[in-house]
Amino acid sequence: MCIPWKPREPVEALIHQGNLEGLLRKAGELHGHFCPYVALGVRAGYIALKALGIDQNLGMEEVVAIVETNNCFSDGIQVVTGCTFANNALIYRDLGKTAVTVAKRDGSAVRVALKAEYADAFGSKYPEAHALFEKIVVNREQATQAEHEKLMRLWAESSFEQLKLPKEEVFNVKHMSIEVPPFAPMFASVRCSVCGENVMETRAGVKDGKPICMACASAEHYVLDGAGISIGKKGAAS
Repeated sequence: MCIPWKPREPVEALIHQGNLEGLLRKAGELHGHFCPYVALGVRAGYIALKALGIDQNLGMEEVVAIVETNNCFSDGIQVVTGCTFANNALIYRDLGKTAVTVAKRDGSAVRVALKAEYADAFGSKYPEAHALFEKIVVNREQATQAEHEKLMRLWAESSFEQLKLPKEEVFNVKHMSIEVPPFAPMFASVRCSVCGENVMETRAGVKDGKPICMACASAEHYVLDGAGISIGKKGAAS
């Protein structure tokens, strides 16, 4: 039975056991399906935690994970490390690399990066799944229900295969020392004078001497989506 104030206990038990399949199933609950890169994220997170001797994370920024991509890999990282966007322990650097650096507060860190040679050979290792992925996901071509289901099945099969390969074949692992970002500051909220919604004070402007949110002010703002970080359009729907 899980201790009420330790909700990650089941995940940490799987880490302690070295149960990568169990961790991948947990990641699938968040990600919505199994795919090779979420499995690679699971492995990378596990490798980093083990290398650093981390056996628990309460989600209080005592451990941080710096991800360099916003693809499926990062969901595996979040589940295994316990570092998430909302607990301020997941840091996103928009570098476009399938890599993560996991660090402790003392600055000791491990960077785990997918080898380019492994990534480049992936399509030839799983040609049928790769062809379906190109058709359905990359090119957004019309596909039958049977093709969708086949892709999900092949992707799931290949996902669990990623857990069994020698890590030396898949990843570059580097021990390092980094400057860990300070703990996230807490900001007060103010009420927008136009829409009446509360907004973090650091994200509010002033109009006619009163607070106004970015949406009501049609101000530019940062957006993180599938393409990475960009400047949001003025007046875009919130």
